[in-house]
Amino acid sequence: MEWRGASADFLIALHARRSAASIAAFAERYPDRPLIVVLTGTDLYRDILTDASAQRSLALASRLVVLQADGVHALPPEHAAKTVTVFQSARTLAAGRRSRRHFDLALIGHLRSEKDPLTAVRALCLLPADLPVRLFHIGGDLDPALAAEVRALGAIDPRYIPLGPLSQAATRQRLKRCHLLLLPSLMEGGANVLIEAVTSGVPVLGSDIAGNRGMLGADYPGWFPVGDAARLADMIAAAVRDQGYYDVLTRRCAERAPLFSPIRECMDVRGLLDFTRTKLQ
Repeated sequence: MEWRGASADFLIALHARRSAASIAAFAERYPDRPLIVVLTGTDLYRDILTDASAQRSLALASRLVVLQADGVHALPPEHAAKTVTVFQSARTLAAGRRSRRHFDLALIGHLRSEKDPLTAVRALCLLPADLPVRLFHIGGDLDPALAAEVRALGAIDPRYIPLGPLSQAATRQRLKRCHLLLLPSLMEGGANVLIEAVTSGVPVLGSDIAGNRGMLGADYPGWFPVGDAARLADMIAAAVRDQGYYDVLTRRCAERAPLFSPIRECMDVRGLLDFTRTKLQ
């Protein structure tokens, strides 16, 4: 969405690069009014490193918002003092009825390179054929070439079950009936699907990247090296076979769940609004 010059007391912009034109125009017209920029994963871990317009957005902002606790460390030090963390939220769902015959895995996200779905499917193919797992893959084909590669690899293993794009409600219902969420992304700003898993009692195995660590902690025992399908396969097998390991993952996710409550997010957003009121006085 673009700011088209309408009178406003303050501006909240999503994306430092994609909203750069609106940010610059608002700052020029209203140099003394609050300008809040919410940063995503592509902002933090790609665009602000090389894109001049994204870098200018950081400088123009009177407040920067990151969506996970590690995000501030990706910013130039001079912006740390004006940066706040606001965790997104999801409504808590009771864990669904889970299969007793199968250990179900969820891979959720439209097919694009940043999500690295190939690592998850490769891990599945590395698991012993008699391990009773199923991988439910939810998401649309944003990158047709990548989608074709994923589908071809998945066709090798009948445990791979592509469901295509589903509504948010249908996705959450499927997710809550799974035993694990796989999150192999190359970059994340604070993945909504991780929040939806944790608030449904579903533990996570994810890539060891800053955007994931900032959600569940650097010492969370479910991280694997980026792109390491063999390590992910080993961790899936451990979760299936070792109830103690699975219980630790579940407990650690449950401990973080309060961070992702709607009440907490509402309070944090109210804090941003209080900041704008203070600036306008």
